[in-house]
Amino acid sequence: MSWNDALKAGRRMCRMTQAELAAVLGVTERTLRDWESGVTVPDQQKQKRVMDALARLGGREPPLTMLLDYVRIRFPTMDVWHVIENVLRLKMKYMVQEDHGFYSYSSMYVLGDIAVMTSPMEEKGVLLELKGKGCRQFEAYLNGQQRSWYEFFRECLNEKAVFKRLDLAVNDLVGLLDIPRLSEKCENEECVSVFRSFKAYRSGELVHAREPDKASMGATLYIGSMKSDLYFCIYEKDYEQLVKAGIPVEDAEIKNRFEIRLKNDRAYFAVYDLVSCENPEQTAFGIINRYIRFVDRDDSRPREDWPLNSMWAVFIGKNRKQLKLTAEPKPLDLFRILNWLAKQVSPTWKMVLGLDKQAGTNMIGDILDGAELKESHIKKMQQLLGQVMDMVVVKQEEV
Repeated sequence: MSWNDALKAGRRMCRMTQAELAAVLGVTERTLRDWESGVTVPDQQKQKRVMDALARLGGREPPLTMLLDYVRIRFPTMDVWHVIENVLRLKMKYMVQEDHGFYSYSSMYVLGDIAVMTSPMEEKGVLLELKGKGCRQFEAYLNGQQRSWYEFFRECLNEKAVFKRLDLAVNDLVGLLDIPRLSEKCENEECVSVFRSFKAYRSGELVHAREPDKASMGATLYIGSMKSDLYFCIYEKDYEQLVKAGIPVEDAEIKNRFEIRLKNDRAYFAVYDLVSCENPEQTAFGIINRYIRFVDRDDSRPREDWPLNSMWAVFIGKNRKQLKLTAEPKPLDLFRILNWLAKQVSPTWKMVLGLDKQAGTNMIGDILDGAELKESHIKKMQQLLGQVMDMVVVKQEEV
């Protein structure tokens, strides 16, 4: 089958018009017509991207996935053992205690990127924080416990826990979201929203200081105030993977990410909706549709009647299956330590080895001989060497 015939067949399979597919692919409708008629043929890289997008949009693979990317929960108790062993269901003996914390907590127990903070002040209780990597690691332990996020959240609600923050991340695997184009639409008043503010950043610009990955987020669009309890952050995830891991943009599995960032009551209501309905599509896109929609300017009509943008229509649900809450469990490994050694230590280490060789000394050996492992180092070795099932508490009825 020729390229243009495969393209036409793929579009029919996706039940999309030329205008809709062109919007999704980030090309003009004229360009798509020329491709389908055989007038022009894109290069091999573009052909692969188009066919990959059609495969996902046609239902063989999802064009979007959804996962939890940040969780912060405060438990109204000072019994940290209870939170770790009975709620998180992790074995306390594997946790490393550190004499500092965040958010004015005085200490914390750490397992990889899972942090449980404590304070001598009763009103602060015990705080659980899971950032992106922490969520992925905790999913590995949830699998070992034969639990889901829904069951874990129900346990937290039963404990009268307070949800301080929840981030829902929608991963765009086909490039549905053209972020620079969405930024232009905000500038051109083609974003209908109850939010009063938006901020757009180009690749490489300084993003908001509170962003831990600000240097690698690529083109980024914030909709809503970052000081409010609800705002959206949309950014180029493929650029992040290029900067962090050296993965070429065209090879990145995730093209863009749309994050719904919720705090306090907003986070609680989202969690309540998730555990009540177990319908993450309804929860996430219910929030998105309530606050924003992208339209195409039509000055012959009132702004509230401008037609929905085709790219945005597909993103929010047209011609695609409902999303499920996916998990990407990644047990704790040595990658972070090895990456730090490679980037920060190895050049100096290699230099000293060279000096040792030329001077006939043994400085590196002497340094290693004089190093003493603390109890925290021993526990971190146990964390890295242990299996998931070694670290989780499995209740009798789950065996």
